[in-house]
Amino acid sequence: MFCEKAIELIRELQRMSDGQLPAFNEDGLRQVLQEMEALYEQNQTDVNEAKADGRADLIPSIKLRHCCLLRNQRCVTAYLYDRLLRIRALRWEYGSVLPPNVRFHMCAEEVQWFSQYKKSLASFMRSLGGGEGLDITQDMKPPKSLYIEVRCLKDHGEFEIDDGTVILLKKNSQHFLPRWKCEQLIRQGVLEHVMS
Repeated sequence: MFCEKAIELIRELQRMSDGQLPAFNEDGLRQVLQEMEALYEQNQTDVNEAKADGRADLIPSIKLRHCCLLRNQRCVTAYLYDRLLRIRALRWEYGSVLPPNVRFHMCAEEVQWFSQYKKSLASFMRSLGGGEGLDITQDMKPPKSLYIEVRCLKDHGEFEIDDGTVILLKKNSQHFLPRWKCEQLIRQGVLEHVMS
């Protein structure tokens, strides 16, 4: 049946919850493109035959295949666009370095797009704040307090805060730090916010 493989690509994305990136389905995408090529070639043959022999009985099948081509095109575009939106959201969630298990699910072109997006966002953030730059990825939710208590989940090494104090982040150590300095480490899984 026409368009089934394209619809399966969309269903694959729907099965994943928000914020998760399924593995890039290169095989499914290739099958859809092959189907589109076959539909296009069959349409070209029928159009040439309809023009040459004046066969009006071929027009409904030409229109049907053309509609299938358009539907496949929309499904492929929706699949790729939705993946880019998810990858863009991952930049805001994880920061500029993606975890290996997330990066594993991306194709080479998506990795390249992520890199370009990351550079564009960094360039934009540098242009804000009167030459000093402004990290707009911090404080995704308005903070209730400027300092929070955090527990280190793994050894991270030395961590310097604004006043020049250097803190050694060792596994299971607890610290009272400025929220904006440790929010990125919380997203990366180095620290966890301790709720009292």
